[in-house]
Amino acid sequence: MKRLKRLFLFAAYDKDGIIDDTLIYYIRHLKRYGDVIFCMDCDSNESELAKIKDYCLHIEAARHGEYDFGSYKRGYIWARENRILKEYDLVYLVNDSVFGPLIDMAQTFRRLESTKFEATGLVLSEHRTHSFLESWFIRLNERVFMTKWFAEFMYSITAEQDKTDVTIKYEHGLTNLLVAKEMRIRALYTVRGRDTYNKPKKLFQQKFPFIKKASFTRHNGALGAQV
Repeated sequence: MKRLKRLFLFAAYDKDGIIDDTLIYYIRHLKRYGDVIFCMDCDSNESELAKIKDYCLHIEAARHGEYDFGSYKRGYIWARENRILKEYDLVYLVNDSVFGPLIDMAQTFRRLESTKFEATGLVLSEHRTHSFLESWFIRLNERVFMTKWFAEFMYSITAEQDKTDVTIKYEHGLTNLLVAKEMRIRALYTVRGRDTYNKPKKLFQQKFPFIKKASFTRHNGALGAQV
């Protein structure tokens, strides 16, 4: 069986430009399964970036104010302009909003890649009017990432007034675009509302490989017992 080539577009942010041990651990784990392009929405010095240089194909760190999708855009543009996209079977959008992985990702990747769906997310956030793939871990195949319409979407990403606008225009927008283009989408886990943040214990018991970092701080730390 052909071994799939994966490209991870990794988006990160730290207000002080620090690359901490948990981020190094995550990137090092992903490197076992593919190539990593790392883009950070903050300024970071060379000594910090040196911590991950052995695990990344390309690294950028500069404040752009476009949140994670702005970093995805920059990683995608670098791959496209360097003509390497066609070398990969799968492109993943991944960000640092989680703690982990808590388990080896081999089985998770097998599940994500075991279907012919054009896009598979780790989590589908289910809402009455606007269910969407949570954009912190999504797998895309070449029927998505090699198209003109996907390139137009990525190049269109720009700074918005606030994070809510980013969520609506780009996170919800990506799912809406995939559906409009008749791409088949699915997710390994389905949650209601904010359960990715609010029910970490339940997800962990289902072999969910991460804890959202927001779970540590939501509701003034009231989720501490679960965590």
